[in-house]
Amino acid sequence: MAEVGLKKWIITFTVITASLLELIDTTIVNVAIPQIQGNLGATLEDVAWLSTGYAVANVIVLPMSGWLGNRFGRKNYFLTSIIVFTLVSFLCGNATSLGELVLFRIIQGLAGGGLISTAQAILIETWPREDVGIATALFGLGAVVGPTVGPTIGGYILDVSSWPWIFYVNIPVGIVAAYCTYTFVRATPKEGQGQPVDWWGIALLAVAVGSLQTVLEKGESEDWFATPYITALAVASVFGLLLFIWREMSTDHPIVNFKIMRHRSFAVGMFTSFVLGFGLYGSVFVFPVFCQNLLGFSALQTGELLFPGGLCTIIMMPFIGIMLKKGIPAQFMATFGMIAFFIFCWMLSNSTLQSGTGDFFLPLVIRGIGMALLFVPLTTLAIQDLKGAEIGQGSGLNNMMRQLGGSFGIAALTTLIHIRSGLHRSNLLTNVNEYNPAFLERFNTLIKGFMAKGQSLFEAKIMATKAMEGIVTRQTMLLTYDDAYWVAGLIMLFSIPLLYLQKFKKNANIPADVH
Repeated sequence: MAEVGLKKWIITFTVITASLLELIDTTIVNVAIPQIQGNLGATLEDVAWLSTGYAVANVIVLPMSGWLGNRFGRKNYFLTSIIVFTLVSFLCGNATSLGELVLFRIIQGLAGGGLISTAQAILIETWPREDVGIATALFGLGAVVGPTVGPTIGGYILDVSSWPWIFYVNIPVGIVAAYCTYTFVRATPKEGQGQPVDWWGIALLAVAVGSLQTVLEKGESEDWFATPYITALAVASVFGLLLFIWREMSTDHPIVNFKIMRHRSFAVGMFTSFVLGFGLYGSVFVFPVFCQNLLGFSALQTGELLFPGGLCTIIMMPFIGIMLKKGIPAQFMATFGMIAFFIFCWMLSNSTLQSGTGDFFLPLVIRGIGMALLFVPLTTLAIQDLKGAEIGQGSGLNNMMRQLGGSFGIAALTTLIHIRSGLHRSNLLTNVNEYNPAFLERFNTLIKGFMAKGQSLFEAKIMATKAMEGIVTRQTMLLTYDDAYWVAGLIMLFSIPLLYLQKFKKNANIPADVH
C-alpha cells in the first residue's frame, strides 16, 4: 500500500540517500588510487582490485536482491545492507594493508548490491501506482548523478584530507539512512521464508556473473585472451551463464525469476538498460581520462566540469516524472535523450588540444539533459508491467544490466583506444619524414628554438626529435579519444529502434490490467 504525506517523503529521502552511498562509492575510489598505492606500497595492478572486487561483488548480488528481499523481508534486507555497508566503510578507512582493503571493498560491494535495487523497489511501492514515473525520477537522481559526482567528491576530499576519508564520509550518512529505514519503512512479508534455497543457482550465478565482470574489468590490462586466467574466466562465464539459466528455468524456487521476461517491455528493457549503462559509465570513463592525460586537468577540475551536467540532470528529473504522469510516451522522451547523448558525443569528438573548460560546458549540459530523458523513461518502460514480488526481481535484473553495460562500455572503449591509437600513430608517422616540407619547417623551428636557449646543434636535434615524438603521441591520443566518443554516440543512436518494441500506453505508469 502506498504511503502518504510526510512519511512518503521521508522514505523517499531515505532510499535515495542509501542508494547514493553505493553509487558514489562505485567511482569515488578511482581518484584515490594513486594515493592509496603510495600509502600502502602496492603496484597499480594490485590497487586496481579495489574497484574490480567491489564491482564483481556488486554485480553478483544485484540479480539476487529481489529473492533476498522476498525471503528475509525487504525492510530487513535493506536495513542490514545499510548497516553492513556503513560498518565496512569504517573498516576500509582503517585498513593497514592492501589485502585488508580489498577484502573490505568486496564485502562493501556485496552490501551495496542490496541497496540500489531494494531502494528502487521500496520507492516504487511507497508511491501511488499512477506516480511511479515521479518515483523513478527521484530514484534516478542518485543512479545518474552518483557516478558523475563521485570523482568530484573524491577529488575534493583528497585535496583537503587523505584517502581514508573517502570511506569515513559514508558513516554519518549510513547512520541517518539506517535510523530512517528502521523508523519509517514499512515491513514486508517474508514470502520466501521456509522455502528451499537454490544453492546451485547461487553458485552458478556467482561463477557466471563474477567471471564476466572480472573479464571486463581486467581484460584490457591483462591483454585479454593472451592471459590464461582471463581465457579461463571467459569460458567459465559462458558455461556458467548457460547452466544458470537452465537451472533457474527448471527449479521450483529460483534465485532469479526469469519468467518475468515474458513481459515484452521488460525483456526489451534489459537491452536498453545495457545501452544506458554503456553510455553513462563509458562517457564518465573517457572524459576524465581525456581531460587529465591530454589537457593536464586535475581530478578536482575534471569533477567540477562534470558538476553542471549533473545539476542539470537533478533539475530535469522531476519534470520528466511529471511529463510521464501526464501521459507523454516514454519512448518519445527516451528518443530525444538518445539524440541528445549523440550530440554530446559529436561535440566532444571535435575537441582539440587547445580546448578549455568553456568548450565543455554546453556538451556536458546536453549530456545531463539526455541522461534525465533516458534514465526515467527507460526504467519506467522496463517495469511498467511488473507487480508485487516481480518488482524486486525486475529492479535487480534491470540494475545488473545497467552495471554490466557500464563494464562492457569501459572495456570496449579501452580496447578501442588501444587499437585505434596504433592505427592513428602509423598514419601520423607517414608524415614525419624529411620529404615533408611541413615537418621540416616545424622540426627546424624547434631546433632553432632550442639553440636560442643555449643548446648545441647536436643536443637541439635530439630535443627537437623528442618534442616531435611528444606532438605525435598527443595528436594520436586526441584522434583516438575522438573515435571513442563517436562509437559511444553511434551505439546510443542505433539503439533508438529498440524503444518502439516496447508497449505504448496512455499512461506508462498504470499497469496493464487497469485499462
